[in-house]
Amino acid sequence: MIYKTLLVVFLTIATIVLPVYFFWYRPKFEISKAGAYKVRPETNSKVLIKLKGKVFELNEFIKGKKYNSKTCFLADMSIESGRNRFFVYDMEKDSILLSGLVAHGSCDDGFRTDAAFSNKVNSGCSSLGRYRIGGRYKGRFGVSYKLQGLDSTNSNAFQRSVVLHPYECVPEQETYPIPICNSRGCPMVSPGFMEKLKPIINSSTKPILLWVFN
Repeated sequence: MIYKTLLVVFLTIATIVLPVYFFWYRPKFEISKAGAYKVRPETNSKVLIKLKGKVFELNEFIKGKKYNSKTCFLADMSIESGRNRFFVYDMEKDSILLSGLVAHGSCDDGFRTDAAFSNKVNSGCSSLGRYRIGGRYKGRFGVSYKLQGLDSTNSNAFQRSVVLHPYECVPEQETYPIPICNSRGCPMVSPGFMEKLKPIINSSTKPILLWVFN
């Protein structure tokens, strides 16, 4: 009797989960020809105000330094991982150019729906702070970019091998309310979004800054 009950429960769950996966979740990994990574019209004013504040601080930080003063990357880890929270920002026009998903670290603690932060080596956590996007290389995840931590909260980034890289487990489109996969501390984006970031990074004559904040 118990086996029949379990079978009924399993079949009931399967009839709900499988259609959701194949017809809603799985398509999120496909690059939208209609324009994935564009900013959602409903991006709320609180997010925009926060981004503008960070850009103001970055403008002050880069004065007298040889960093790109036209474009920066901002990752707001207080936003749910299933929502776009990695922003390409035009510092001259004071506007968002692109937005996409970015994973946070698991802290080697199974799966984390919310980000936690640490600068410790082998912590597996994300690290807050400003990063200088450095040299390009082709690693196990494809074309990736080394990161140099510029703050006390991410000073071990290079030693921890924290890099900006793509990975197939990150969808191309928002999945909220379902969270996305975790990294081991790297700001990990989708392959399609990385294809949008690469020409921006590669064409810059000065290092672009990435700011991960909460």
